[in-house]
Amino acid sequence: MLMRICAATVVLTSSWLVLGIIAAEPINATPLAANAGASSQSVKTQPIIVEQAEFGVVRVDPQAKVTLIPTLRVPLQEGSKYGWQIQLKNYQGKVTWREILRLPKRPETWGVDSGENLSISPNGMEAVTKRTQSIADGVIQNFWTITPGDPPGKHKIEVYIDERLIRSFEFEIIPLAKQKTEGRI
Repeated sequence: MLMRICAATVVLTSSWLVLGIIAAEPINATPLAANAGASSQSVKTQPIIVEQAEFGVVRVDPQAKVTLIPTLRVPLQEGSKYGWQIQLKNYQGKVTWREILRLPKRPETWGVDSGENLSISPNGMEAVTKRTQSIADGVIQNFWTITPGDPPGKHKIEVYIDERLIRSFEFEIIPLAKQKTEGRI
């Protein structure tokens, strides 16, 4: 009798496994109609490939055309703008990036445009900016403006997408007197 029960159990268990009644993982009980819409709403992930990355100072001509002049030496002059621009290959849509700006010492003040997502480290020497942008041309960028009390010296910016470091820029902010004696920017 015991042998017949064991044999029946083995036969039933085998047929259940073949028919999919017993599964190693729980089966999603969501109706099929609900699943049909979920696939069309899923987030489209695109590969992140950096085609070009530049760091420099921003110049605005009389026609208001903005140009990034590549350099790793930024003049310590109030109102000067510096930053980065990264071209992502064949990328369109929304992208969330994070930038970490590290200074050689704490500035007198930190200021941001309204609505900017910025956090400052407890020692005041590091700022983290996070932004989500819709982009059609694959370009992401961020710029900073020199204000009174900004420290001269070596700075570093790291840019991340999806927690992956995609580019790092090391540059120096140079006092104007030092630039004139060295004759270059």
